Amino acid sequence: MIKYTQNSLNKLETIPEQCGYVLRYERGTFQSGYCILDNKKVVVLNKFLQTEGRINALLEIIPQLDIDPALLDESAKKLYAEVVENAASDEEEAAED
Repeated sequence: MIKYTQNSLNKLETIPEQCGYVLRYERGTFQSGYCILDNKKVVVLNKFLQTEGRINALLEIIPQLDIDPALLDESAKKLYAEVVENAASDEEEAAED
């Protein structure tokens, strides 16, 4: 389980950044708190989200991105595997309901 701290947020932000995505915090009318521009490798998050909201948005976004684990450093690889595993187990639980 990931803690809702600035340090955790910083670690999550490194995953898309190490794979060439640009992470931006901007103002906008995002229904989900974020927007992904795949063809430009840009992820825009609502700048008004607090740390917990930013972490939750990244936890939702990261499994959707085209991430190449080979480009990640060791700590980012470990965190990426954890995020993807948690996302998969959440999907399984939702399918069972």
